[in-house]
Amino acid sequence: MVNESRRKFIRNASFVVGAMGVKPSFVLAAEDMETLTVLHTNDTHSNIDTFPANHAKYPNQGGVSKRFTMIEDIRRVQKNVLLLDAGDIFQGTPYFNMFGGVLEHKLMSELGYDAATMGNHDFDIGLDGFLKAKQYASFDFICSNYDFLNTVLEGQTVKYKIFQRGKYKIGVFGLGVNFEGLVSKNLYKETKYLDPVETAQEYVKILRREKADLIICLSHLGYEYDSDKISDLKLASQTEGIHLIIGGHTHTFLEEPAQVLNKKGEITLVNQVGWAGVRLGRIDFQFRRHLKTNGVNKIIV
Repeated sequence: MVNESRRKFIRNASFVVGAMGVKPSFVLAAEDMETLTVLHTNDTHSNIDTFPANHAKYPNQGGVSKRFTMIEDIRRVQKNVLLLDAGDIFQGTPYFNMFGGVLEHKLMSELGYDAATMGNHDFDIGLDGFLKAKQYASFDFICSNYDFLNTVLEGQTVKYKIFQRGKYKIGVFGLGVNFEGLVSKNLYKETKYLDPVETAQEYVKILRREKADLIICLSHLGYEYDSDKISDLKLASQTEGIHLIIGGHTHTFLEEPAQVLNKKGEITLVNQVGWAGVRLGRIDFQFRRHLKTNGVNKIIV
């Protein structure tokens, strides 16, 4: 049964991760199909400019202007597009030191990001600094396992969000990494870190009740570790109901999304596109129109 499910998934869902030049690996042309295009970034780390031509690793790659052109080109072709970021927007270039995150949020707003989650470096100017920069973000920050009660960020982030694209509802929740060893207490103050696996299952249940057709986790946990530390791969295998985990933190370049069997033996996609904005992730989900399961549109997997 698992192998057959895997074959159906590979046949019916296309996905591409490209280095500043992406296109679907294949597109289904059936009339009863509708496509959702998920675009995503992670760990952009205040990299605004394209790397120079003589850069040792990423010559002429990255840059907000190139990303803007790519995103707009895709939006002209695809009508159902969602643009997401998995955290660590801040820290890494003099732009952050000079503008304190304001420029990053302004540019992401210009690019039309729909949502982001917070990474550990997004706390580098403290909660007050983040709040100051956040006023320039036109998109929501989704933080499900950070409890900001009794801090200046209380009520400034959301636990989950549902986006309507065409006839379909896409539910998104967000998970941040444990602060221990990464963020000084004086920066996150009274913020509480909640268990990612328990939090994930809680919000999957909520999003199912909200009739979400697709459930996405924005994660800054990290792709994989040589330890018992929770990672995206562990999260995928220890939960159920998540269709896609968009990851960050470990700066992992994946040529295509990992396919992980969850607790029910169903596939969860896990993707991450390195760092510095040198890649734009793209995954195309195909929905079959009018196919319903208990009132919820069913993704072909």
